Amino acid sequence: MKLRLLPVVMSVIISAGVLFGGWFAYTSLAMENPLSDIISKVPGVTSSTMKLDNNSVDIELTLNSDANLRNVVDHIHKDGASIIGKRSVSIDIKSKPSEKLDQWWSKALFEVAQAMETKHYADIPTTLQKYAADVPGMKVDSEMDQSYVYIRLTDGEATKFIMLPRTSQIGVWPNE
Repeated sequence: MKLRLLPVVMSVIISAGVLFGGWFAYTSLAMENPLSDIISKVPGVTSSTMKLDNNSVDIELTLNSDANLRNVVDHIHKDGASIIGKRSVSIDIKSKPSEKLDQWWSKALFEVAQAMETKHYADIPTTLQKYAADVPGMKVDSEMDQSYVYIRLTDGEATKFIMLPRTSQIGVWPNE
């Protein structure tokens, strides 16, 4: 029995196309689009992009200057739990800080980092307020949950959002 090459190759190509096309459609329509819709409906989120794979969900957010970062993260985890499953979630906040805000944060970061390392979380709001008193119009908000310390710095139109993980870590935090 002699197999003809063209029908075999065409069958393999069509089968691969159907399999990968079905997998792509399932991932896109049943997983990514619903999670994107959930994220876009969270109060305070102005835009988002997301990458979903087998082990992780990478989310990039742009927030309103008055957004409550802890509530945003909480909504994503609760409302998207059925889609996220056991995947690790990485959230990157794109904010619009000014150079002045970045410099201010770099000064306060030493004491905040010390409070994080020593697990003296109650010192963080005190430290932030102490540094903010030197800058007219500076507003600082800080909150905490079981996973992160959330900080929002506002100076006029400029806003900086920071998520500091509550795990011991040497070096710079990934979301600083």
